[in-house]
Amino acid sequence: MDPEMNKLLKWSVTNSQASAGADGEGSAPNATEAAKTMTPEMLSRLFGGPSDADLMRAAMEVVHDPETDLENKLIAFDNFEQLIEGIDNANNLEPMGLWTPLVQLLKHEETEIRRYAAWAIGTAVQNNPKAQDKLVLLNSIPDLVTLATTDANQATRKKAVYAISSAVRNYQPAMNELNKSLPEGYPTETDAGDMDAVDAVMDKLRATPVEAST
Repeated sequence: MDPEMNKLLKWSVTNSQASAGADGEGSAPNATEAAKTMTPEMLSRLFGGPSDADLMRAAMEVVHDPETDLENKLIAFDNFEQLIEGIDNANNLEPMGLWTPLVQLLKHEETEIRRYAAWAIGTAVQNNPKAQDKLVLLNSIPDLVTLATTDANQATRKKAVYAISSAVRNYQPAMNELNKSLPEGYPTETDAGDMDAVDAVMDKLRATPVEAST
């Protein structure tokens, strides 16, 4: 993967609002400082303006690229997660064909990649019925339950619970899939619109004891 594109991914998310100060003052210096970090190669990439879709595709390519080291994969994944905070970008995951490569990463050998995959999924599906439905169709809720209940890394388990919580709230089809995927001892039926009931399931998932890896 072109290293300049990876630099551009990081720069674009970090500095996309550099010219917008909190009170409208001092924005020009912020923009100037941001511009100083641009290399000629990055400026060349920006000529013509890569879209969010371009950046999302590039980020996912970096994460899946076997030649890219873990540090740069995580930079790309962090950029990807921030880009899909907007519901339009989250809903573009399907037409861009990015849902399948995203959920595949829930089974990645690196726990940090699994953590970011769960994080990005949780961001995409939050208050987004279209994305919640796609997650159900991909049958990825069982994979998230596996992460939440068995992953040796606590941070990864927490992000898996976050993704599950975002997926099932106010969306009964996802809640039904969760009920079928949970271990024994959990409710077999839960109303996705009952926030207290959903919270109780999430609290129990968070409290699941998992042996630390040695």
